[in-house]
Amino acid sequence: MSEVLRLGKFTLSLARPLVMGVVNVTPDSFSDGGGFATTGAALDHARRLIDEGADIIDIGGESTRPGAGSVALEEERKRVLPVLEDLAGAAVPISVDTQKPAFMREAIAAGASMINDINALQAPAAIAAIAASDVAICLMHKRGTPADMQNDPRYDDVVGEVLAFLDTRVNAAYAANIARDRIVIDPGFGFGKTLEHNLELLRHLDRFLDLKSAILVGISRKGMLGHLTGRDVNERVYASVAAALIGVEKGARIIRVHDVAATRDALAVWSAVNSITKL
Repeated sequence: MSEVLRLGKFTLSLARPLVMGVVNVTPDSFSDGGGFATTGAALDHARRLIDEGADIIDIGGESTRPGAGSVALEEERKRVLPVLEDLAGAAVPISVDTQKPAFMREAIAAGASMINDINALQAPAAIAAIAASDVAICLMHKRGTPADMQNDPRYDDVVGEVLAFLDTRVNAAYAANIARDRIVIDPGFGFGKTLEHNLELLRHLDRFLDLKSAILVGISRKGMLGHLTGRDVNERVYASVAAALIGVEKGARIIRVHDVAATRDALAVWSAVNSITKL
C-alpha cells in the first residue's frame, strides 16, 4: 500500500489513520434527519468538523440510506455545488459523494479533491471522469441499490465476494491509469448486508490489505450499531467510536464519521499506545 494518499493538490500521509467528516446536504439522511440540508447549515457544520480535526470533508447531496430513492442530477447539483464552491479553498481536501459521472466532472471542476462513489465507477464514463483528473477515488461495494439493497441480501462468502468485487474495480482503475496512491477501497458496511455480513467483514477487514489500497471504513451511526446496542441513531457515538477503533486495528486508514471530535480523541489514545505519528 502507498504511504500517502494523493487528492488533487493535497497529499496526505497514511502513517496515521485519517478522519473523514460527513456533511449530508439532504433532507432525508438517516444520521441527521436533514439538519444540514441548507447551504448555510451545511457550511457551518463542515467548518465545525474541520475545527474538530477532520482530515477530509465528504459532502453528499443524495441520501443512500436503505430505502432511499435516486435524486435527479439538477437537484444534486443544486444541493452540493454551493457548499463545495465555498469550501474549495479550505485547508483540507473536500470529497464529493456521488455516483453520477456528469456530476463527478462538475464537482472536480468546482474544486473537489476526491470522489466517493458507492457504485465503484461502474457507470458509463465514470472511470474516464476520474482518469482525466488528479483527484482521489473511493471505490465501494454494494449489493443492489439503496432502494432495495436490504431486501434479503445473501452471500455464500461475504468477505470473499466483496474482496473479489473490489479487486476487479481496483484493476479497472489501474487499467485506466489511475495511480494506486489515488485509490481508496470501502467494503460498504450496510450496503446490501445483514448484521452478520457486516460483522464478518469487520472481523476480517485485514484481508482487504491484500488489495494494497487504503481502506476506508464507514460504520458511523449505522443500523448495525443500533441492532447491537438498542440505541437510536443520535445515541450511537460510543458504538461508532468503538467500531472505528476496531476498523483501524484491522488496517483501515480512513474512518468516515459523523462525530469527528470523539473519534479524534479515541485515535489520539490509540496512536499514543501504538507509537503512531502524533495526530
